[in-house]
Amino acid sequence: MPERSRNRKLDLNQLAKQLVDEATRDEPLPTTDSAKDPAAVELGRRGGLKGGKARAASLTSAERSAIAKKAAAARWAARQGRED
Repeated sequence: MPERSRNRKLDLNQLAKQLVDEATRDEPLPTTDSAKDPAAVELGRRGGLKGGKARAASLTSAERSAIAKKAAAARWAARQGRED
């Protein structure tokens, strides 16, 4: 479980000092991506790269046509100022 920071109440002077220290810090702020598993990120990227091509290859002509008609109807509805 991640370590949670405590919500300690700072007086106004302590809070001001903390804000100035953070604003003038030379080192970059820590990124939140460090908690992600690199192996899982790579697997997700691989799936994302081949997903659209694999789906397009598996669709029939009728399915592609139905998807295109639905997209055109959605664009037309958005152009008319309404959504269906």
